Amino acid sequence: MKKKILLLGSTGSIGKSSLNIIRNYKSKLEIIALSTNKNINLIIKQSKEFKVKNLIINDFKSYKKTLNYGLNKKIKIFNNISDFLKINKIKFDITIVGISGFEGLDPTLKVIPHSKNLSSANKESIICGWKFINNKLKKYKTNFIPLDSEHFSIWSLIKNSNHKMISKIYLTASGGPFLKKPKNKINRAKISDVIKHPNWNMGHKISVDSATLMNKLFELIEASKIFNLPINKFDIIIHPKSYIHALVNFKNGLSKILIHDTKMEIPIFNSIFDNTSEKYQNNKDINFQNLNGQNFIKPTSSIFPFLRLINEYKKTNSYYEIILVTVNDHFVKKFLNGNINFKKMQIKLLQKLKDPHLSKYYNKHPKKINDIYMIVDKIKKYLKENEKNSKQN
Repeated sequence: MKKKILLLGSTGSIGKSSLNIIRNYKSKLEIIALSTNKNINLIIKQSKEFKVKNLIINDFKSYKKTLNYGLNKKIKIFNNISDFLKINKIKFDITIVGISGFEGLDPTLKVIPHSKNLSSANKESIICGWKFINNKLKKYKTNFIPLDSEHFSIWSLIKNSNHKMISKIYLTASGGPFLKKPKNKINRAKISDVIKHPNWNMGHKISVDSATLMNKLFELIEASKIFNLPINKFDIIIHPKSYIHALVNFKNGLSKILIHDTKMEIPIFNSIFDNTSEKYQNNKDINFQNLNGQNFIKPTSSIFPFLRLINEYKKTNSYYEIILVTVNDHFVKKFLNGNINFKKMQIKLLQKLKDPHLSKYYNKHPKKINDIYMIVDKIKKYLKENEKNSKQN
């Protein structure tokens, strides 16, 4: 019997990588539905190739436009995940969440009761709403598999281990495009310099987060939540080749590492075919050249100022995490729009996090899911008004 798959965010990078896997295993996998926000041309192309009969178009104008495309009447179009789930009562073998941003939180929560396994690469959902996600996972006995390469690697290394025996877990970082560049060149970096990730083909926003190491701070928070371990159990180490994705040191004197090529398809494949004997079609032998001379580097806050924030991360499941994500999004967007330079973006972000208007929320916790959306809207509005007033003064 084919595994039934729900793929949310099929037109994004995770979605495309997932389809690359599914394309080679059509005899064993069946996509029940695909979703996108606005990319209707691509999702229609995907639906035809994979013979998908359910499409979820979240943007209302794009949804209305799709209704007039004259598609096969067997293809049903939905405007949101709720409408789709009302009609489709089946239990999906695996739901893959490839939606980026806060938009991924609500669909993630809604699909859990309908999913045997949930695989997600949505940072914002995990960082800001893990308490709510985890409660639902437990309630509906849904298995969770993280899709980010680092978290998937940690999950693979410790899933059959006694967590009390873990001494330290290291998440690897490539170091981004400025690893061996002088500090003055980093400070003057242009947008085109920042988005040149040395090993991964990523979107502009995540490339900026990689260059500042903010993505690794987010990943530390994610890992702490997913694996229910204190933040001081984790550390960041720079590994320029991006071949080793996680290292775990145990109290019994043993250490484990997990290696794979820089392809998101590998963790996606293994999340779909976990505990099976299915062979990955693009499997390669170990690249010993990549393993030779690893030259791991301890990152410093002088080059990566955002590392200072690790020591300020005290309370989990608080508004601090949500505000951190929101403020970072704000300043990265400013940088990508050419409204602030790379150095100033980092300075301003660190300063803004100390703003009393924001810090007053740091010891408070969201009690319900709508509290998360409320604080995001509130902080976005404050940042916008604050900048408007600064320009006028």
